[in-house]
Amino acid sequence: MKAILCTEFGGPELLRYTEIPEPEIGEKEVLIQVFACSVNFPDVLIIQNKYQFKPELPFSPGGEISGIIEKVGAGVKHLQVGQRVLALCGWGGFAEKVKVTADRVFPIPPMMDFATAASTLYTFGTAYHALKDRAKIQAGETLLVLGAAGGVGLAAVELGKVMGATVIGAASTDEKLSLCAEKGASHLINYQTEDLKERVKEITLGKGVDVVLDVVGDRYAEPALRSMAWNGRYLAVGFAAGEIPKLPFNLALLKGCAVMGVFWGRFSTEEPKKNQQNIIELVNMILAGKISQHIHKTYSLEDAPRALQDMLERKVMGKAMVEVRKESLEARSERQESREERKEARDKKQEEGHGGAGRKVFRSLADLKANEGKPLGQSRWVEVSQEMIQNFADTTGDRQWIHVDTEKAKALIPGGKNLAHGYLTLSLIPQLMYEVLPLEGVQMALNYGTEKVRFPAPVYSGDKIRLHASLAKIEENPDGSAKVFSKIAMHSDHADKPVCVAEVISMVRF
Repeated sequence: MKAILCTEFGGPELLRYTEIPEPEIGEKEVLIQVFACSVNFPDVLIIQNKYQFKPELPFSPGGEISGIIEKVGAGVKHLQVGQRVLALCGWGGFAEKVKVTADRVFPIPPMMDFATAASTLYTFGTAYHALKDRAKIQAGETLLVLGAAGGVGLAAVELGKVMGATVIGAASTDEKLSLCAEKGASHLINYQTEDLKERVKEITLGKGVDVVLDVVGDRYAEPALRSMAWNGRYLAVGFAAGEIPKLPFNLALLKGCAVMGVFWGRFSTEEPKKNQQNIIELVNMILAGKISQHIHKTYSLEDAPRALQDMLERKVMGKAMVEVRKESLEARSERQESREERKEARDKKQEEGHGGAGRKVFRSLADLKANEGKPLGQSRWVEVSQEMIQNFADTTGDRQWIHVDTEKAKALIPGGKNLAHGYLTLSLIPQLMYEVLPLEGVQMALNYGTEKVRFPAPVYSGDKIRLHASLAKIEENPDGSAKVFSKIAMHSDHADKPVCVAEVISMVRF
């Protein structure tokens, strides 16, 4: 297979486009056919042996890819051959195939294209972790982004706007600042031609900025630190301008501000559950059209060293992308269907429903509260097949004969059919609940638990079941999320009594 290979540490000009053996995967790894690999500043550092992670020579750079799984290790249960995924491989992505540890691989939503998938996590993941987890930025605060037209910087501009901050974009050219304005920056500073500290003072009427997100470092760091408001947070993300700054920390004392490091790569491994939640929230924002990646330029695999050189020379605005394989025109056309058309189709489907008309789509907490105590309607019918019962038995290890022995069931059970596990019936609730409680624009939606679960009647192999639900109550939480309590009853086409009744608790945040 073809790959870009780093055989000695140095600049992009030393990289070679060559043939290498296909990787052999381990028990907990997958092999991915690479379609797209984004270009990030760590790629420039890693080929010079200047990054925190130091792979042994020879290796291929490229740490953020998307593609299709070709092989799955024996110990991998949640991923499948043929599945479209994105992956954080660290390095190895500038190649036709790459092996990745399964816990660093994530399924791609059906409507997301490979370029978007491969260009989201490093930049938006870093910026969101910085603003949400480290700075804990609040609506109404002021955010100054240094290096605002780069990958992480531009993501911070867009996310800052979405999170309700007033964004000041600072960059080195008017062309870069124009892009920052398009992405939501309310104020612009050209720090090559303007005095950064004085412009911030002018924009904030002397108050200073609440949060600084600094991707460039060097000579811009100190005037930015001097521009902090009381209780401000200075986020050190990178040093793209060259020198790591030596800051006078008496300024932090005088301003009562915090200087914080932001290392998203380590955060993603140290706090995987929190990182996973961030990814879910980012994907929801992308699908809702709230944020979008700006692709500076697309390069071929052979021309990937040029992409790294452009990154090194700070020519890239947003993200540079290496296209390793081309997605078919038909698939790309399907995935680029407008969000407006998808929204219209979803709304029409919900209104027509499965046996009900006027089905509502819930787009806010206010929508949910307005329907408190009201029925939600019923889902479609779902058949509980013997194959489904067998798969559930294999997964749970509960292989009692009443579930899996079809010959014995014919002889001993009235009607001759195996019984489904009660918990199998219960496990179908989330799938069917979405049909009667469709949520749009949520940052988070979790199955939080169940209460008062009963199984008044059995479900037999081949039975069809459907769900009836009502919205019992809403409990708001201090962090802006809410618990949604729904009363459900599941009915079979062969039973007079419900086959399952329960109170279902969901956690949502819009």
